[in-house]
Amino acid sequence: MLFLLMLEMLGNCRKLDLFGMPQSRISLLGVSFIVWLCWSLLLIGVDSQTTHPDEARALQSIRKELIDPNGNLSNWKTGDPCTSNWTGILCSNQTLDDDYLHVIELQLLGMNLSGILSPELGRLSYMQILDVMWNRITGNIPKEIGNITSLQLLLLNGNQLTGSLPEEIGNLSNLDRIQIDQNNISGPIPKSFANLSKVKHFHMNNNSISGQIPIELSRLPSLVHLLLDNNNLSGYLPPELSEMPSLLILQLDNNNFGGSMIPASYGNMSHLLKLSLRNCNLQGPIPDLSNLHNLLYIDISFNQLSGPIPSNTLSQNITTVDLSYNSLTGTIPTNFASLPFLQSLSLANNSLNGSVPSIIWQNRTSNSSELLILDLQNNKLSNISGSLILPANVTVRLQGNPICSNSNLVQFCGSENEVVARILISSNDSQCPPQSCPHPYEYTPQSYPVPCFCAAPLLVGYRLKSPGFSDYRPYLNQFEVYLSSGLRLYPYQLNVGTPAWDKGPRLRTYLRIFPVFVDNNTNVFNDSEVLRIRGMFTGWRIYDSSIFGPYELLNFTLLDPYRHVVPLSSSSGISKGAIAGIVLGAIAGASTLSALVTLLILRLHTKKQHAVSRRRRSSRASIKIDGVKEFTYDEMASATKNFDSSCVVGQGGYGIVYKGILADETVVAIKRAQGGSLQGEKEFLTEIELLSRLHHRNLLSLVGYCDEEAEQMLVYEFMPNGTLRQLISGKSKEPLTLAMRLRIASDSAKGILYLHTEADPPIFHRDIKANNILLDSKFTAKVADFGISRLAPVPDVGGMVPDHVSTVVKGTPGYLDPEYFLTHKLTDKSDVYSLGVVFLELLTGMHPISRGKNIVREVNSAYDSGKIFSVIDDRMGSYPSECVEKFITLALNCCQDETDARPSMAEVVRELERIWLMMPVSDTKLVDSLVTDPGKFETTTTSSPSSYTLENPYVSSDVSGSNLLSGVVHTITPR
Repeated sequence: MLFLLMLEMLGNCRKLDLFGMPQSRISLLGVSFIVWLCWSLLLIGVDSQTTHPDEARALQSIRKELIDPNGNLSNWKTGDPCTSNWTGILCSNQTLDDDYLHVIELQLLGMNLSGILSPELGRLSYMQILDVMWNRITGNIPKEIGNITSLQLLLLNGNQLTGSLPEEIGNLSNLDRIQIDQNNISGPIPKSFANLSKVKHFHMNNNSISGQIPIELSRLPSLVHLLLDNNNLSGYLPPELSEMPSLLILQLDNNNFGGSMIPASYGNMSHLLKLSLRNCNLQGPIPDLSNLHNLLYIDISFNQLSGPIPSNTLSQNITTVDLSYNSLTGTIPTNFASLPFLQSLSLANNSLNGSVPSIIWQNRTSNSSELLILDLQNNKLSNISGSLILPANVTVRLQGNPICSNSNLVQFCGSENEVVARILISSNDSQCPPQSCPHPYEYTPQSYPVPCFCAAPLLVGYRLKSPGFSDYRPYLNQFEVYLSSGLRLYPYQLNVGTPAWDKGPRLRTYLRIFPVFVDNNTNVFNDSEVLRIRGMFTGWRIYDSSIFGPYELLNFTLLDPYRHVVPLSSSSGISKGAIAGIVLGAIAGASTLSALVTLLILRLHTKKQHAVSRRRRSSRASIKIDGVKEFTYDEMASATKNFDSSCVVGQGGYGIVYKGILADETVVAIKRAQGGSLQGEKEFLTEIELLSRLHHRNLLSLVGYCDEEAEQMLVYEFMPNGTLRQLISGKSKEPLTLAMRLRIASDSAKGILYLHTEADPPIFHRDIKANNILLDSKFTAKVADFGISRLAPVPDVGGMVPDHVSTVVKGTPGYLDPEYFLTHKLTDKSDVYSLGVVFLELLTGMHPISRGKNIVREVNSAYDSGKIFSVIDDRMGSYPSECVEKFITLALNCCQDETDARPSMAEVVRELERIWLMMPVSDTKLVDSLVTDPGKFETTTTSSPSSYTLENPYVSSDVSGSNLLSGVVHTITPR
């Protein structure tokens, strides 16, 4: 219609005699005018297209029911949802049935949200993906979700949802995947779920679902994964499940099927890859499974199965057979000998008798990547038939059998006969320069085309929910090929971290994805590629694999080069740029004038948008916090000589720090945010809010703040002796004695102990490091920088206090608690770990990470080899060795990988006091005298701003999802 209108207008122009102009000139002006008009109309049309009013109101209602402590949804308060880039909202008008944009995806993965899911979700009637995984949402699943007939992915796993499954979900005729696992859902599985004709994935494990499995589910034509393990299901196993034509995985572990039998019909499920019925209170014989030609994994352990083990040959692909803890009798059949990929055969704790056929392992090669473990313990086996030679990669466990009365069978009956699985860790024998890449860049994997290339990876938490093997090592290369091809990446772009088994069993790993190499300037992904890769994970667009099974996304971390990328927060459809291309392409040959006019319109439109953006940035309402002094911009300018460079004492990701003198002659430090700051308004408000109510001699005091004229400034007490990092680095005139280091350690620990136990509510600092411990004129240590701190959990409705806060990972490389990084569970012990690293710095003078070396690993190595004093800072002077050894033992205990192995902060303080009492009196008195005469110990100061640019006592750089976990190793408990 628009094109016809253009032709009509052009015809009218030809009919006019515009001031006697030539016809060709009139045509030229007519075309130019049409270009103007059409371009303007298109811009207006695109700009005016807004979210459907019903959906906009629904989103506001949804927001009201959610608790958002991290402020991830703070931009849901103003503007239009689809055109104002609301976090997690993806819109489109693909249907073209109205003039509105519609929400098609709601992506709120891992945002630490709590509250409930609003019934208003049902009004998002065009939505295709609902993703609220890995939050702390409570309450019921709203039945109104059943109104969203366009929904394809319903992703609710990893929350605290309760109540029963709504019958109405059975109305979702386009649903492909339902994930409600790891919640507290109860009640039965609705029979209406049998109407989900397109569903492929039922992931409902780890809940409290009860009742009988509906036989109606057997009508599902597309279902491939049925994961119902760890629930309260009862009744019997429906034989009809064998009628599902596409089922690949049937996983029902840890339910109670009341002594029923495994239906013989399950032996007819020719497509089945995995059958897991562990601990289900099943009785009767093992059915014949020899017709399951694709079977990889069978686990029917911990039941009351009886009778002999079928002698029919199993699938040639099988990797794992677990029949342990049953009441099986008879002999061990030789059919296990012809299984080339078998990794684990467990027949332990049965009543098997006769001989152990050595043919099972005789033909195995000694390839160390293909281990075989045969667990035959606690049976009635009397001898081994055939060869007693055991290949190096085969383990046979026969303890608890009569055969072990023979003293010549130590290799079969000894307690230390298991082949120890090697831990696969990327080699640190890099030929790259010792200087590490500047964070968050890191050296690319060894397979990368260009050696020692620094690039910024994407970090992805990834878990296989039901893999078809028990030993992952033979499949690592295959996994890398599978995943890189599924993501449409070159294999060298993908680096797979060391996998670890979680309960289930489920296999967790962390991926680093690097940009493709084009030239030396391509060390980051472009925005569209970041969004594409993220969409591959969040949309489950990676093709399924038989051996690896279904996967789940744990997190998708964007470090600094990618923080500006707002994933899934924009409208799709025909963009303004695309429209411009269409219009300009259609009239490309018409006139140079028309092109110039169009460019002029574009420029005016862009300037208008920039002006609006500037106004928005400067119109933020000023905050008011009781008990904290609010300074004006003019007061800050006056205190710093109009922010003169001579007053600069530090600079970092947040901005610049100035030394200022207020009107009352108070010396202060002024931290001024700058455009593009790595920290933002949330950190600014957090620090003001926390410091305004924290008062302790070992915490940095907030004097006030300035929030005026689009400026954000924090005003602190001035700390003349700088940071602990500066002090450790040798910038003092006198040696930093052990007594001084102990006093600083004790002060720091006391400040953190106050946060953990006396603040109301308690606080987890989350960024303890030597640069955030400052020293006043008397060398009293004070903990600073609360920009990313979190409130500790409060008692729930039952009066119980959770032991952690689930949150996105933030912190500083080298100080980050490895368990917090892996689980996203922040605890008080996370601060203990970070403080332990500070203690190691105090003792050694080393940096947490330097030239590829990690301080925890280095000190542990020296400790275990008996050379601990070789790493002690030689600038410490003389010291009592027993005090140093106790201090370093405390530090290493603080740095244990396991949270529970670390001491509490109260225990840290008490141990430091005990060490202090062991010190010579002369040393402690000297330190005590500094409190009254700080002139005895002075630091070297300078007025040069450049000398402080790397070490800034008032600035902290925060990191989301530290990528330096490989720098942290499992420590051995100190002696």
